[in-house]
Formats: sequence, C-alpha cells, structure tokens
Amino acid sequence: QVQLVESGGGSVQAGGSLRLSCVASGSTGSPNCMAWFRQGSGREREGVALLYTGGAYTSYGDSAKGRFTISQDNPKNTVYLQMTNLKPEDTGMYYCAADPGCGGMVDGTPFALYHYNYWGQGTQVTVSS
Repeated sequence: QVQLVESGGGSVQAGGSLRLSCVASGSTGSPNCMAWFRQGSGREREGVALLYTGGAYTSYGDSAKGRFTISQDNPKNTVYLQMTNLKPEDTGMYYCAADPGCGGMVDGTPFALYHYNYWGQGTQVTVSS
C-alpha cells in the first residue's frame, strides 16, 4: 500500500506560480511512476505530468508543456510540480497518483487512469484573472 499526501495549493493571480508537493509513504521502496492529474469543475480528470522515480523519464500533458516542471526528492519520498505562468484555466483540484508498474510509461499511455492504483486526496489550485 502507498499513501499519498498533496500540499501546496492555493489562490494566485494569472501569471503567478505555485509549487505542489506530494509525499509518498508505505510501500515506496521500488522505483515507480508518479504523476500529477487535475480536474476542473465539470471537466474530466486530465494528466498533467509524469515522472519515473528510477530515472530521467518525464512526460507532460499538452497544457503543461513549457510551464510546469515535475521533479523529485528521493530521500524525502516527495514529488513536486512547479507551475509557472498560471492561467485561469489551470484552476482545479490537483491529484498525485502512483503507477507502481509504470504501465503507462511502457505502453505509451502515461496518463491512462487505469494504470494508477494509488491517489492522494487532492489540493485545490485557483487562478484568478
């Protein structure tokens, strides 16, 4: 079992920045894939960024490319999402998720929800214009 706890959300104006954190605990010994998803009001959950904890592989959703950066601090079992140049359409609940087998990275569907066995409770991001 893996437990994920997100933090760092808040309210910012357009053009601002936020850094989200996701702390993993439990059975986190093996390299795996960690991702950030988001869900706006009335919208489907979408993949934002993915990181393979055992190497340099990352993947980004179209909305995140060029503005968001996913990174990790292995000793702290923490994955970060640095978000810059935020836009009102970035508003939503942001979730951290774990894909223990990295099935999404392997089969080329990094943000397919069925790969993710573990989810955090989410942290709210609100961007005002």
